[in-house]
Amino acid sequence: MEYDVTIGIPLYEAELYIKRSLESALSQSYPSIEFLIIDDCGHDNSMTVVREIQKTHSRGKDIRILSHSSNMGVSASRNQIIDEARGRYLYFMDSDDVISKDAISLLMDAVGANDAEIAFGSYEKIETSGKRTLYQYPSLLLTGKDQLASFAYRRYGGIQASACNYLVKVSLLRDSHLRFIDADYWEDFVFTFDLVTFVSRAVLLPDITYSYYCREHSLSNYQGRAVISKSEILRNAQTIHHLKETSSILYNKVYYPNRCYNIVMTDFYIACHILKRRKQIVPSVTNREMKHIMSHPATFRQILFFRQSCLKNLGLYLLSQLPSSLCVGMIWCIGKMKKLV
Repeated sequence: MEYDVTIGIPLYEAELYIKRSLESALSQSYPSIEFLIIDDCGHDNSMTVVREIQKTHSRGKDIRILSHSSNMGVSASRNQIIDEARGRYLYFMDSDDVISKDAISLLMDAVGANDAEIAFGSYEKIETSGKRTLYQYPSLLLTGKDQLASFAYRRYGGIQASACNYLVKVSLLRDSHLRFIDADYWEDFVFTFDLVTFVSRAVLLPDITYSYYCREHSLSNYQGRAVISKSEILRNAQTIHHLKETSSILYNKVYYPNRCYNIVMTDFYIACHILKRRKQIVPSVTNREMKHIMSHPATFRQILFFRQSCLKNLGLYLLSQLPSSLCVGMIWCIGKMKKLV
């Protein structure tokens, strides 16, 4: 059976949250939706909850479950969703988040009215304390091969870091051979950051369609831990390094300077977090390792010819060329001024 939309949910040990999340997906006003659940072999009762909903819900026949033989991680689950989706459009959501009942209708209406390949909804972030922060896009239609990428890279944090809450044409993902890299954290940021370079027609909506719950013990919220593994920190940095490698083929694009700036600024924030929590990281991150994190994807000669963000990129490039101890000292000073350290 074919559908207009597939909502893809990777599932691993979300017993406390999956009922609320799946029911928010099933409550969509849009009729033609496949609900594709990837069982990534957790050890709790998440799948028991899903199978009970599948048996009792009026849309249970549209729930399809695919199971891994062993735990493979969220990237493998999302890649399988891309491969197996029966919908023409794909919408990822996490197993502990919630979407508004009109999320898919709003996004599909925007796609249909504008012949778009992708439609982004706005979202809210909900902290464990209950604090809510809105991340709201303007109402915007972007046409032309490079317009979405230019918008996304126009400033740091110009596009969402998550692969959730946008509706994207499945054929675009498959034809472009876009895949999630094997990483524990920020794999969705890398995916979305590269995805925007393939899109020719995009719509952004100011409507809040997604509620992202920042759970205390999730990988994306490790700040409160007494001990943080060095290997985890360096894996996060290596994930961002992947974007430097994929940037080399984009050097002639108008958005390339801003893309470079966004990538290295992400590394700068990683470095500031390392300095702020250096005593918690075991074993410690060396100055040489921190300098390596700050490597710039562009060459000095390329930066000199940048028409956008030339000085900002030049400053970050020169910072990465300093001796290790001086480089880290400068990061600390700048981070202190920005109240990041």
